Amino acid sequence: MERQKYNTPYSAREKEKALKLWRMSTVEFVCHRYHCSERSLWRWKKRYDGTPASLANGSSVPHTPHPNRHTDEEIRHIQDLVRRNPHIGLNELYGKLRLYYAYTRNPVSLYRLLRKRGYYNGVRKARKAYVPKPYHTPLHIGEKWQMDVKRVPWECATIAVPSDCDFYQYTVIDEATRERFIHAYKEQCAESTVDFVVRAILYFRYKPKIIQTDNGQEFTYLRQVKADKVHLLDKFCEKHKIEHKTIKPRTPRHNGKVERSHRNDNERFYRRLKFYSFDDLQSQMKAYLQRSNNIPMSTLYPRGGRKSDWLTPKQKRAELLKLDYGITA
Repeated sequence: MERQKYNTPYSAREKEKALKLWRMSTVEFVCHRYHCSERSLWRWKKRYDGTPASLANGSSVPHTPHPNRHTDEEIRHIQDLVRRNPHIGLNELYGKLRLYYAYTRNPVSLYRLLRKRGYYNGVRKARKAYVPKPYHTPLHIGEKWQMDVKRVPWECATIAVPSDCDFYQYTVIDEATRERFIHAYKEQCAESTVDFVVRAILYFRYKPKIIQTDNGQEFTYLRQVKADKVHLLDKFCEKHKIEHKTIKPRTPRHNGKVERSHRNDNERFYRRLKFYSFDDLQSQMKAYLQRSNNIPMSTLYPRGGRKSDWLTPKQKRAELLKLDYGITA
């Protein structure tokens, strides 16, 4: 059957058919056939002038605005942020509103307002539903790090950068807090990996119990070589009593948190990045690291609190340090 509006179950054509059927049968039969009330039939008959246009559904917008709607000032703040940052994501927008404008509404309310105003009008492609396998995410700080390497897109380099130079972004993420540390290198090798782990420990100010990586040569040797040689990363982990865990080959989803963070980097950083030298890349990457660790995440919320109270990785780190160790940072 034809449907015109989500909250109006009958179209003008259906109402006209019900009234014509009423002329040849009883009210009870028409109500049973069209699943409507007798009062609705009388109301339609009163409005009907012989044309279907007289039975058209009117606007469902309420005459008086809702008392808990977004205020004009809140809408102006949202519009200003979106205008100044046209590519901003929902999480970052929500965080800026809370930080700078004392925004206290639910993130879903913000999403509905943006969608209503046409911010999410893009057509989504149909995707097959993915059923994730059970995975234990640590609840305490420093239990496990995920580490991976990403090649810096060559499109981001300007003419001043030699065309034969490749740069790599090393990334490590704490699974409990989602706090990250990133650093750029000119080579993707074992020496760079060990140097990066040392820098990460100095940045976080603690060492992890487990470091999880893929099976790249910068992290481990192939199975045929493992019997004869010990990788530099394994030597470092053994010396500092850290367990080095490798995921199953060709299963990057097992390192899902760091892989997802790389996708965020493409959207938030590399899409609009232009650097003029390796030092410039390091400088911009350092500023982006500070920004990314202060963006709220829907997976982070206070322990025992509401899931709608999104926390940033920095806020989650402070909460776990206080709960686990009594440290107020």
